[in-house]
Amino acid sequence: MAGAVHDNLKSTDMTRGQSPPSPDTMGDILTDFPSGPLDKYRKRASFDWKKLKLFLEGEEIMRFKHHIWRTMEDDPVFSRTYDRLSFEKLREHTFLRAKRLFEYDFLTDDELFENPLKVRELMISLGMYDWSLLAKNLLDVQMFGATVMNSGSARHQEFVDKCHKMDLWGCFALTELSHGSNTKAMRTTATYDPDTQEFVLNTPDFEATKIWVGNLGKTATHTVLYAQLYTPDGKCHGLHSFVVPIRDPRTLLALPGVFVGDMGEKLGQNGLDNGFLAFNSLRIPRENLLNRTGDVSPDGKYVTPYKDPNKRFGASLGALSGGRVGITGMCVANLQMCMPIAIRYSAVRRQFGPPSAKEEIPVLEYQLQQWRLLPYLAATYALEEFSKTFFMDFVSLQIGAMMGDKSERQNELGREIHAMSCASKPLAGWTARDAVQECREACGGHGYIKVNRLGEIRDDNDPNCTYEGDNNVILQQTSNYILSKVQSAAENGGVISSPVGSVNFLSDMKDILKTHFSANSIEECENSKVSLAAYRWLVCYLVQESTAKIKQELAIKDAFTARNDSQAYYCRSLALAYIQHVALQRFHNLAHNPETPADLQPVLQKMCALYGLWSLEKHLATLYEGGYITGGQPTKLIRSSILHLCGLLKDDAVALVDVIAPTDFILNSPIGKSDGQIYKNLYGAIMQGPKVLERPDWWREFCNKPVVGSLKNSKL
Repeated sequence: MAGAVHDNLKSTDMTRGQSPPSPDTMGDILTDFPSGPLDKYRKRASFDWKKLKLFLEGEEIMRFKHHIWRTMEDDPVFSRTYDRLSFEKLREHTFLRAKRLFEYDFLTDDELFENPLKVRELMISLGMYDWSLLAKNLLDVQMFGATVMNSGSARHQEFVDKCHKMDLWGCFALTELSHGSNTKAMRTTATYDPDTQEFVLNTPDFEATKIWVGNLGKTATHTVLYAQLYTPDGKCHGLHSFVVPIRDPRTLLALPGVFVGDMGEKLGQNGLDNGFLAFNSLRIPRENLLNRTGDVSPDGKYVTPYKDPNKRFGASLGALSGGRVGITGMCVANLQMCMPIAIRYSAVRRQFGPPSAKEEIPVLEYQLQQWRLLPYLAATYALEEFSKTFFMDFVSLQIGAMMGDKSERQNELGREIHAMSCASKPLAGWTARDAVQECREACGGHGYIKVNRLGEIRDDNDPNCTYEGDNNVILQQTSNYILSKVQSAAENGGVISSPVGSVNFLSDMKDILKTHFSANSIEECENSKVSLAAYRWLVCYLVQESTAKIKQELAIKDAFTARNDSQAYYCRSLALAYIQHVALQRFHNLAHNPETPADLQPVLQKMCALYGLWSLEKHLATLYEGGYITGGQPTKLIRSSILHLCGLLKDDAVALVDVIAPTDFILNSPIGKSDGQIYKNLYGAIMQGPKVLERPDWWREFCNKPVVGSLKNSKL
């Protein structure tokens, strides 16, 4: 049944496969940009940007996002300012906006079930405005409310209802001061007392303090708490989740037995109040245990439907896989903001030019600027297509779970999505990290001024590389999955396959490893099939090398150490190459799909080829090592093709970012505005700064001159 659901979801993804509406019928939201300095590039574009936007997003999603953004722009609560808000004011503004979201209720349950993709688009729409706002909302409604609903039972519905009415404010407490990625080692305890039918919560020492809990610093009244469950016989049954009240909803004062506080300022997302939490014999009712995976009877007996503790533990942490799927999309949204800023700026900013030129030329005309930016633009399109389709794969998994599907296919789909999410988050997070920094530098000094937002995007993207699993750590989950599939097939003589198909090609590993790079011209390299073939070989080679490396290490080390000492250059590279191949394959499928409008295929195919070659170029050493590439010509050809594709896409660049950019109000960057008036907009923003034309309050200190050398021999 889950397979049928999955296929149906794929066929109804957006409006593809149907005759798309014409941009002419969307004039109320798909309007022309203001005439200005960007006109020259917009007129050069080889495609209709409105048609591409409508094809990629679909009318329903476009109208949904437009409604959210227009509503926010018209509401003074969401008004933008260039004032430097104090730490406390920033927190206050974020809370008031999060509170306002309850009143708007942008996505009802009925709308969600009609089009699950709206969940992703709502997240991205809010996040592009302010990631702190999205985090504050998600941690309450999803990480608390949805976790209670999915991990609990009917007895917990009261908490879900209160969450949806803002009668409480939720958070999610897993990480401790001394443990993060190793979730099984968390040390907060929940000991059952059969005399009172309560769990007694304790924090054994300061290192077991819950920390980094979003919403907990100042506002959360309840949390989903992960603690080690002990029954009266003294047995520990592992990590379980509980609903725990921590503050009085009427006063926001901490309850007796709760030690809770704020962590203070972070590198980014400071509108979100991250906090710490400890317990001193806090008692909660037995019923507060979220009992989907395990329960305790009134007399203290532990019961669970799972015979394997590892499967129960995995099911209890299911929310984290969904989180990684969401973070992948959040990283792509950061790409969709930094690229329009840098490319619009580069199309208007003029510097130097040939001696015969009457005026300076836009920096976008320089090959070096194209090489710095356009591959990241191609990556933005590739990862957006991957993220969107991967989200629908995850929806398929969720629907199967809701329908009670306990088939082997459903279980295998869960394992595959877990493996993919453990690699997609690192790929998207690191790509966005590097892209934002490149965009910041490509905009020169103007990229460094805060009002242009590149610094904010960079700092707000940074935690995507850490939470829901450190990128380098969770990549091991992906390589473990791949190697286990290959090993199982080798031992049992079966084919390698998976529900989503991400590893199916590994069944042909022996034949693939016999292939070599065969392209002889730039024209051949401009077909993404060349990169796809290289990636298939690369993944197969890294499977072979990683397997051999682990076997070599096992001969002299224990299994734990052998695995750890096989990550760098082997298993880590395998996991990244695997997910890059998946992303490239899905973008290739879109660009070459006969149902993709013929006039849009050329630009999408160029972008796909550029992404494939650019990402593949980072693996050249391994391709040479394994003999897929020999001699110097293939490297020259790949690099020449990258530069050639950048040159071909240069005139399309502005139109391509017009497709993905949010509205000017949401983007909130003077040099990234759609009118292209980078100097007027930036100058105006600078003039709106507080006290911009006033002397400093401490000006008298300037008049009080120092006595030079007077403290030279001072003995302080």
